[in-house]
Amino acid sequence: MATPGLRQRLTELRGPGVRPRSLDARALAALAANPGCRRRALLDGAGIDKGALAQALGSPAAYGQSQFAFVRGNAFEARVKADGGTELLRLLHERLAPGTPAPSPDEVATPDLSAAGPEGRAARTALALREATAAGGWALLDHPLLAVEVAGSPAYVEPDAVVVHPDGGWTVVEIKSFPMIDGSADAAKVGAAARQAAVYVLALEQVAGHVGARTGRAVRVRDRVLLVCPKDFSNLPTAAAVDVRKQLATTRRQLTRLTRVEEIAAVLPAETTFDLRLADDGKTATRPPEELAEAVEAVGAAYAPECLAACELAFHCRKRSRQDGAVEALGRGVRGELGGLRTIGEVLAAAGPDGPEPPADPDGPDDPAVVALRRAAALRAEALAAVPAQRAEEPGCH
Repeated sequence: MATPGLRQRLTELRGPGVRPRSLDARALAALAANPGCRRRALLDGAGIDKGALAQALGSPAAYGQSQFAFVRGNAFEARVKADGGTELLRLLHERLAPGTPAPSPDEVATPDLSAAGPEGRAARTALALREATAAGGWALLDHPLLAVEVAGSPAYVEPDAVVVHPDGGWTVVEIKSFPMIDGSADAAKVGAAARQAAVYVLALEQVAGHVGARTGRAVRVRDRVLLVCPKDFSNLPTAAAVDVRKQLATTRRQLTRLTRVEEIAAVLPAETTFDLRLADDGKTATRPPEELAEAVEAVGAAYAPECLAACELAFHCRKRSRQDGAVEALGRGVRGELGGLRTIGEVLAAAGPDGPEPPADPDGPDDPAVVALRRAAALRAEALAAVPAQRAEEPGCH
């Protein structure tokens, strides 16, 4: 957990009186997908509102859930959990334990998880999981709060539901408003839901170790989660069991690789802060964008086009990446193929003799990236030379 010194430093980075922004599972999954981005690790670890920061920098994020989709999603979730979660548990049995009878509503415990503050709610969730597991019955935890450490800083994630089985197993339930048509849903959306659910499973595993030691029972967090979606074009719920073992292994490995927040903060200038200096309305930033940009650029980033769908600062990072001519703007795959060539200018120079002299080859004169570029340039020139010249009497192509 964060030390008092680190907490004080993160408070300075946010600015006086600015409450930290919660880090949810969706943000954690995106952070794990790009562990080399020190900028995102620091800003998320400090609880800084990246959306407001991007707005103040003049590069606001262009994505997010609409209010209509938000209301529709809440209404669908309420329907799934109605009557003590009867429909939800029926779907769980149908997909994860076919042929066994679903418990009646009076057999399912629904503990109250309310408490003061995130620390209190996380502690109350851990107690409820322990009591339900020790009782050996069914329990449905509605919006439990789980604590997970990310780069040395605590974060709290909130799954839609967690079901405790009589055998001591725990199942994560993820409820989404996108449709499942003819038994299948959009692959990209299912993948995103699986990565998000993997964060919940990872957080539950930390609680399971303590619960098992306290209760003496074998506690197992199941690596198959229940994904509940509207059926076809109706508002009726249907479900599918999703195996998240691959996403779980990836998330665990990537979060472990993240540079610790205190290591990133320690190398920043002492005066660095991301305080927006909000006006009296609590929304308008009064700090000059140039100062904010200088603070943001003090922390290294690892931009890739995939960031546009997962990070509020992506448009700012893309703008700077293009200004610098960085090859990262072309995508991770291209970046990996170019070896030690860092800018698009270096790539063009290495591609042919007509451009400026390329920098010293990082891997010697036989650098595979330079050899491949020059070979591609030669093939292109050969192909263009083979195209017959346009006859003067023919009209040009418009």
